Amino acid sequence: MWNPIQKIQTAYHETLVELKKCTWPSWNELSESTVVVVVSVAILSIFVASADWVAQAVVQLLTVKL
Repeated sequence: MWNPIQKIQTAYHETLVELKKCTWPSWNELSESTVVVVVSVAILSIFVASADWVAQAVVQLLTVKL
């Protein structure tokens, strides 16, 4: 008969075994990666805001003149 508790225990054990095989970043690598992500998000948001502003200005210019 199918035992769901046994399947959950097996999945949990296999997950722990796989996590032990992983290489985890050091705190230095983690902080550097975090800075890269934050700076990238800031640059992308500035770009998106600028593109939105330009698109808004173009649409307003075209619709007000007509």
